Amino acid sequence: MQSNKQKKQLSDTQWREELTPEQYHILREHGTERPFTGPNWNNFESGTYYCAGCETPLFRSDTKFDAGCGWPSFFEPVSEGVVDEVKDTSLGMVRTEIRCANCGGHLGHVFPDGPPPTGLRYCMNGHAMHFVPEH
Repeated sequence: MQSNKQKKQLSDTQWREELTPEQYHILREHGTERPFTGPNWNNFESGTYYCAGCETPLFRSDTKFDAGCGWPSFFEPVSEGVVDEVKDTSLGMVRTEIRCANCGGHLGHVFPDGPPPTGLRYCMNGHAMHFVPEH
């Protein structure tokens, strides 16, 4: 099913104005934060994680788990089509990069070493998302 929502596209200058320096580095320059330093790696409250670049809901807290890696980790996105997978051959290895399907922002990577039911570990940068608790 195709969404009628228009994808968020901004100029580099507009992204720099809208995002914090940490968010810009991660979302637009494909950076990463040091483990155990970003927001929400150890948050286990109930709620939803949204893209910091465009407010797209990405992950629910009931899919979050402690992978021990120092980044927020989830076993599946909130729904199909909210993230895109891109082959990443940087750093001399082959990985699967995860980007927001709406704004193209770099979120992190997915690995095949997660828990059931998916066996996946979406290892996300905390600065690439913001958390909204359930009320």
